[in-house]
Amino acid sequence: MAQLTVMISGGFSGPYQKMLPQFEKASGVTVTTLSGASQGSGPKTIKAQLDKGASVDVVILSREGLAELMTAGKIIPGTDVDLATAPLGAAIPTGAVKPKISTVAELKQSLIDTKLIVVPGSTSGIYLVDELFPRLGLTNLISVKVTERGKEATTMLAAKEVGMAIQPTSELVNIAGIDYIGRLPKEVQLIQTFSAAIVTGSKETKPAQQLIQLLTSQQATQAIQNSGMDLIQR
Repeated sequence: MAQLTVMISGGFSGPYQKMLPQFEKASGVTVTTLSGASQGSGPKTIKAQLDKGASVDVVILSREGLAELMTAGKIIPGTDVDLATAPLGAAIPTGAVKPKISTVAELKQSLIDTKLIVVPGSTSGIYLVDELFPRLGLTNLISVKVTERGKEATTMLAAKEVGMAIQPTSELVNIAGIDYIGRLPKEVQLIQTFSAAIVTGSKETKPAQQLIQLLTSQQATQAIQNSGMDLIQR
């Protein structure tokens, strides 16, 4: 029986976990799932783990993170496929007063009014901290906590250690202890594409291709949309 190892970031984890039992049952392939951040610093990024010799067949992460892996020769050329997109959204602890974020002005004021904001240190957090917050003149007006992973951010939010989380919508919907309040305005939006590819050196390229095909098929449509993501227009 084939064994497949997948390393995935948080953005596409919802649809992936929904579809995985179907894949294992239909293919007879046993899948081991590892976790890593799409981008950022520290040992938890997918690139850092691959650099240290992690044995992985398929990676699923943001297109920005995948581009870095392709440049580093970590990906078999031609195997990369886009799976879905996720805009940035905001969430608050369950039961907290819902702030207004439908316009840029409302978002800016709500961020100023929030005592502590949490963002993941991967693709979305890099955009927020390095680009958006400075562009809105917020750098010295808000307090931001950066976590290595999106899951750590939502855990802090659920524990009411922070007042708001901003990250991909797919990491905010269906999470216990938090209330998803909506997408950021389009003028300040970052639409992330999450993609899959086969890792250089994989000896399980056939089942790897089968898994990626399932995740891009019509069968995955509902799982993708239920996770707060948007379909790729093919």
